[in-house]
Amino acid sequence: MSSREQILGRIRQQLGRTADNAASGRAEMERYIAARSVGPHGVLKGDLLSRFCEKSATLSSSVDLIDALAQAPAAIARYLAAHQLPRQAVCWPQFARLDWLGAGLQVESRPVCGADLVGVSGCFCALAETGTLVLCSGPETPAALSLLPETHIAIVPRARIVAGMEEAWALLRRESAELPRAVNFISGPSRTGDIEQTIVLGAHGPYRVHILIVGGA
Repeated sequence: MSSREQILGRIRQQLGRTADNAASGRAEMERYIAARSVGPHGVLKGDLLSRFCEKSATLSSSVDLIDALAQAPAAIARYLAAHQLPRQAVCWPQFARLDWLGAGLQVESRPVCGADLVGVSGCFCALAETGTLVLCSGPETPAALSLLPETHIAIVPRARIVAGMEEAWALLRRESAELPRAVNFISGPSRTGDIEQTIVLGAHGPYRVHILIVGGA
């Protein structure tokens, strides 16, 4: 018996859980989870897009607004040129067919590696309350692409900007049969203040986070 089984066994014993009453206990637990009562939380006032852009700026994320997804390669090319960054990148499979070459970029859809300096991802949704990106891991949405490169560029449909955390989890439950293996909340570039309380960007992940909002212009 493993340590995990021993610990769970002691918990079952304290709860009085047996094979006979396990089914009723599970049914009660599932009813409680299904109720999903939401605790008190604030209500955002004003436009979600404006709030998201404002909060993103406070997190050191830069934001650009475009009308359509087809404009993303040119917008990304402008950003990379302005910051003197490489014109090579790795992207999620859903963006592989964009006209990257037409924008003068070399973008591949493949597993990211340590030599890749720019990663282009989408997102599941974004939180206006905090300027946070919500990314769900999966075969077509690899988490490493938003974590390993020094520069993370996220493409966010305006319609996927929700008010806050509660709305994000509700959306995920509605649209997913089961939760993904990982849900990552990205609030600006990676940072630390461990050394003399001085904020340093890029401590555990990307130095830069650039957000393209599609349908936001």
